[in-house]
Amino acid sequence: MSVKVSESTGYGPNTQMSLFGYIMAGVLVIVLLPLLPVLAVVWVLWKVFVSDEELEHSFETWRREADRASTDLLEADDDAEAEEAETDEDA
Repeated sequence: MSVKVSESTGYGPNTQMSLFGYIMAGVLVIVLLPLLPVLAVVWVLWKVFVSDEELEHSFETWRREADRASTDLLEADDDAEAEEAETDEDA
């Protein structure tokens, strides 16, 4: 048994590992391809019977809430100015 560690030859293509990866990807595609119609039917049934409301991204909710908050602040400022104007007229 050798205990000597040889120097690295650098980064180069490893055709054996690439070939193994391509073969494994092909096997996965061949094995999972028959499941595609089943997954499509499950997805359609889920959309029809389970998913009643449209899901929205959290960013859309955040933006809508941020817009609402800014308009609420503007309305509050307008109300405060109107109240100040009324108190000035009464005085």
